Amino acid sequence: MTDSLTYLTTEQRNERTIHMDQMTTVEMLTVMNDEDHKAAEAVKKVLPAITKAVDHITEALKSGGRLFYVGAGTSGRLGVLDASECPPTFMVDPSLVQAVMAGGGGAFTEAKENSEDNEKQGREDLKARELTKQDVVVGITASGRTPYPIGALAYAGKMGAFTISLSCNDHSEISKKAACPIEVIVGPEVLTGSTRLKSATAHKMVLNMLSTAVMVKLGKVYENLMVDVHANNYKLRERAKSILMEAAGTSYEEAEEALQKAQHQVKPAIVMLKKKVSFQAAGRLLDAHGGKLRDAVEAET
Repeated sequence: MTDSLTYLTTEQRNERTIHMDQMTTVEMLTVMNDEDHKAAEAVKKVLPAITKAVDHITEALKSGGRLFYVGAGTSGRLGVLDASECPPTFMVDPSLVQAVMAGGGGAFTEAKENSEDNEKQGREDLKARELTKQDVVVGITASGRTPYPIGALAYAGKMGAFTISLSCNDHSEISKKAACPIEVIVGPEVLTGSTRLKSATAHKMVLNMLSTAVMVKLGKVYENLMVDVHANNYKLRERAKSILMEAAGTSYEEAEEALQKAQHQVKPAIVMLKKKVSFQAAGRLLDAHGGKLRDAVEAET
């Protein structure tokens, strides 16, 4: 690994913004918007690698494994964002999808940039989570050369865990440590080297895909509805009622009654409404079909 960063695409100057400091506001925003479109196109090009990652993560979680996102700085924060949304959106245990960030939790709101240079710490932080070969580790680094996630991914590989890398440069260092490298080439940033921009946008898109597609495959979604949403406040209870109305074709009042009987759990409430069964019977049906709602509601009774 060379000490210079100038060879990295993410560190090169964007010719379209050489005169950014002389642009009008609308000119500046227009070029930023144009460049942001490139993030989605770059993600589209790596869909085969993302597919491989989703399928491996799904099988690992089905077998009792966990998913770890490891990163530093912006990359670490993206991992925290995605991991923290999984429990309320899909009602999974917080331990199922975890973020491991250089500098610890405090680095989410306060920059601790020097922490990213410690490759050994990446290994130690994963070791502290008692990583096993059943787990999956995603190392996130726009440059592809950040020591912290590289150390974590190298350790994960030695432990037999499935390894995925997420970077924004061709033939990146972290890709060499990954069984499934995902290189999203978005090109130079509008603000030279500021990978919180296009690079982070592209990586957020990929993480959205990983967690959402995996949870769909695990049966956490029915049609396109969040049937495992954790309805623990007013907004989410109202959303749960809307989901029931859509899924079961019922009225607001019937949805509200079913949700109460189902102890604010959407899945059994849908089974109750569609199959005309009790809460207990709905639970047995779901258990018999591995928690997959479609299989439960389509089963012969």
